[in-house]
Amino acid sequence: MYHVKEIMISNLHIKNIGIIDDININFNTGFNVLSGETGAGKTLIVDSLIVIAGGRFSKEMIRKGQDYSFVELCLYLPENENAIDGNIIVSREIYSNGRNLCKINGRLVTVSELKDFMKDIIDIHGQLDNQTILDESSHIDYLDNFSKKELAKIKNEYKEQYNKYCEIKSELKENYGDDKEKQRKLDLLKYQLSEIEEANLKIGEDEELEIARGKILNSEKISENLKEIDIEIGENAIDAISKAVRALEKIEALDEKYEEKSNNLKSIYYDLQELARDINAFKEDTEFDEEERQNVEKRLDLIFSLKRKYGNDIEEILAYKEEISEEINKIENLEEYINTLKKQKESLEESMQKICIKLNAIRNKSAIILSKEINKQLSDLEMKNASFEIKIEHNNEKEFNENGLDKVAFCIRTNIGEETKPLIKIASGGEMSRIMLAIKNVLADIDKVPVLVFDEIDTGISGKAASSVAEKMKKIAGKHQVLCVTHLAPIAAKGDYNYFIEKQVKANETKTQVKQLNENETIEEIARIASGTITEVALQHARELRKM
Repeated sequence: MYHVKEIMISNLHIKNIGIIDDININFNTGFNVLSGETGAGKTLIVDSLIVIAGGRFSKEMIRKGQDYSFVELCLYLPENENAIDGNIIVSREIYSNGRNLCKINGRLVTVSELKDFMKDIIDIHGQLDNQTILDESSHIDYLDNFSKKELAKIKNEYKEQYNKYCEIKSELKENYGDDKEKQRKLDLLKYQLSEIEEANLKIGEDEELEIARGKILNSEKISENLKEIDIEIGENAIDAISKAVRALEKIEALDEKYEEKSNNLKSIYYDLQELARDINAFKEDTEFDEEERQNVEKRLDLIFSLKRKYGNDIEEILAYKEEISEEINKIENLEEYINTLKKQKESLEESMQKICIKLNAIRNKSAIILSKEINKQLSDLEMKNASFEIKIEHNNEKEFNENGLDKVAFCIRTNIGEETKPLIKIASGGEMSRIMLAIKNVLADIDKVPVLVFDEIDTGISGKAASSVAEKMKKIAGKHQVLCVTHLAPIAAKGDYNYFIEKQVKANETKTQVKQLNENETIEEIARIASGTITEVALQHARELRKM
């Protein structure tokens, strides 16, 4: 089984975003640090990652003079079934007219599908933008993952019962509501059944009636033509052929060929007589009275009305009749069935309640341990007065959800004497950066998102705290691929791979350039970040930071 640290972004290709014309960046495992002067395009690189992760895109991001933007990632996912040689290519192309093309390994997907795929690959953290850790609904998952060895078996048992519980609740809800609603439904179904049964429909009846209706509407025309046919056959053709037969009979003995033709003509004569009798019978069938016409029209109107309500043809109407007959039987015997479901529901609730008590006990024990570990990390990050606390609220009203009856919230007090508040209400960007790093550091072993992006989360941090933040980020990079945009020398000094982002002006155009630095260039960049200018003193300080 591969580890999350084996999953990584190997290449990022960006085209036509802001001042970025066309750049390719080859990233590596471990700690990738991006630095450069203000306005060089560092944040645009993070924005591009947000776009490829399925985030929102503004048309203003498209480079001036262009009509589209393009972002492409090469991801190394060694055991993904869709990977080719371990690689998956993800791309997103956005046009100024709003057209949006997202692809995973060349297959077109929706933005929603792209977002769903990428949420398990990349987590982007800005000063006030933490996609996961600030989402209170995810806190219970972090806690459960932290204690999954002890919790897993019990939670699986609960989920099996919870799924059955949801099925029963859904079935109870769909069983026609209250008694009044049930009676209204029953009355309607009985009316429909009665209407269909009284019609006494027969398959094919409508087609026969349409033929009869056609005959009635054209009876005069049919009658006139049948009379003419009767005259031509009965009075003319039969008499003529009769004379011809008598003439052949006089010479048939003289030659076999005459005899043969005489027999043929006799056969035609008999057939014609049969045809004449049929035509005469047809003439009698064309005599319709007004009552018969009205009956046919009335029957067709009834069938048309039933088709409009219950089906496209008589077969469908009769099938619907069987359905409603079964449904009526179900409703009339529903009370017994519902009572059975209610008993099953009550039994499950009782069983789930006991499991939830066990889950709550394990979570409370784990919350104490996890809080202590995070508080230790905060102390290392120069937040010695901070107090992290995991609050667990147990719902006794049997409002079960997929995690049981517990609601988990990560809370913190950053200064002595202050009130403990939910993480999302922390105002200081510097504090939030360190809190998030402390949590990420403790949970690094269980966090399944392999790529972490930190966008200038070091804002508001300096001195010893900056060095502590650098240490923690370096540690996280041991378990995940980390991409970090920074303005702090201690963080840049910890990079496994350092990239310099700069903007160049050529032919009245500003373009972003990205360069992976060698060791000497990295020392110079650390010196520039630390002092603003590259002097021998600054370089010596940079070397010391690098050695540390």
